[in-house]
Amino acid sequence: MSALTVSKEDEKRVKGMGFLNNRGTDLFSARVLTINGKVTAAQHRCMAEAAEKFGSGELLYTTRLSVEIPGIPYEKIDEFREFIAKENLVTGGTGAKVRPVVSCKGTTCQYGLLDSYAISEEIYKRFYEGYGDIVLPHKFKIAVGGCPNNCVKPNLNDVGIIGQRIPKVNTDICKGCKKCAIEAACPNKVAKVVDGKITIDETKCRHCGRCVGKCPFHTIEDGTYGYKIYVGGRWGKKVSKGRALSKIFTSREEALDVVEKAILFFRDHGNKGERFAETIERIGFENVEKELIG
Repeated sequence: MSALTVSKEDEKRVKGMGFLNNRGTDLFSARVLTINGKVTAAQHRCMAEAAEKFGSGELLYTTRLSVEIPGIPYEKIDEFREFIAKENLVTGGTGAKVRPVVSCKGTTCQYGLLDSYAISEEIYKRFYEGYGDIVLPHKFKIAVGGCPNNCVKPNLNDVGIIGQRIPKVNTDICKGCKKCAIEAACPNKVAKVVDGKITIDETKCRHCGRCVGKCPFHTIEDGTYGYKIYVGGRWGKKVSKGRALSKIFTSREEALDVVEKAILFFRDHGNKGERFAETIERIGFENVEKELIG
């Protein structure tokens, strides 16, 4: 096929399959999906072989943790898809629908407060694969962060989940130490000894859990794990910082049900072409929150 002969119709068709045109050519980048950026060694070898066999020999990594393989001729697209399918790899991740989920490495990170791999895989299967035929007003991005360090910026996604650990404070056994280990451990400086007792400002505490187990007198020995959910975030030409729902969810199933409600609310109330952030702004955050957690 000579240069620039792919029709706009064919270009649109393969874009829906996850193949993006390389500017000024009839070559395409294949967007190979990962579940939260994790692939097996065998899958990585397969992608490398596919890049050499069909493309430019390069692997590019997207901000959404997918892999793009550029330089694939239009007429080789079907063959490429068959080649990567042997390692259960697929292309996609485009269009006005739920996009593949992004997560941090909270499962293995020392700061992780939730199993980010497990929950993001469940989100991928339940909402990316399970809702694959549901057309939304615009794309819908979901991110999972293992802790308030916010490495994958969940609050800049349409829906973001951040792991929490809410400290359980036993002030009865607090000694009011002049050099308080809990104060020293708090990265946000919201834990302070006041009138001889440790206090934590709940309006400012980010529930990172760093204070748990730090007191030698066992003032904070445990904390409740949970999920903080942000809605209405986005980045790009327009940036919106998502707002946190007022409730911290302590059940994974309950948190995922809120994600589902958010997707369906956007489907039912969003105007074509607008992002979830605009839907929330138009309807009002308080009204949307009532629908999600009421």
